Amino acid sequence: MSSDVERPVSARISERGAATRAALLQAAREVFVSKGFAEAGVTDVVGRADASVGSLYHHFSGKADLYLTLFEEFQAKQGRRTKQAVREARAEGESDPMRVFLRAARAYLDGCLEERELAALFLRGDGPPGFEVVMRDRLRKWAELNATLFENEGALVVVVTGALAAAVNEVVRTGDPKLADDVLAIIGQIRPAASATGPASG
Repeated sequence: MSSDVERPVSARISERGAATRAALLQAAREVFVSKGFAEAGVTDVVGRADASVGSLYHHFSGKADLYLTLFEEFQAKQGRRTKQAVREARAEGESDPMRVFLRAARAYLDGCLEERELAALFLRGDGPPGFEVVMRDRLRKWAELNATLFENEGALVVVVTGALAAAVNEVVRTGDPKLADDVLAIIGQIRPAASATGPASG
């Protein structure tokens, strides 16, 4: 009998905890975007979230943990976007690796434009100590994923991944979807070295 009573109570506590965590993350996002990571304080975050400092440290280890959690959640959402784009392209019968890559890249850039302030936060170099290592590691993993599309084309992976990384920076900076279109059109013309240097036909 007591367990029947306890379950709803613990569920309410869990829901309240989840709501507090979400409020703290939303507040951190707003504070980091407006003030920058370095200038933001824990008190700014809890004040905006209408929470206590204790509740923040119950859910997060500190300011850097808030920032890294925002980054990981953004990247997870971007990962879902790109995987969905790849699935849709393949379901439509697309088998050309470059066209599949471009569909995923378009989805990623669309996500950056949709959440431009957050994307800009991670790109402007004002993160916690060591964040640049996290970014480099993420870029390496991204290149490894691209390598599964372009089998035995290591140089091509380097070129298209580097080009898209540069495109992300500029598209986020300008907020220009036309620039995204133009960049992807150019990337789509990149070919492996063997194709580019082979004898011209005709």
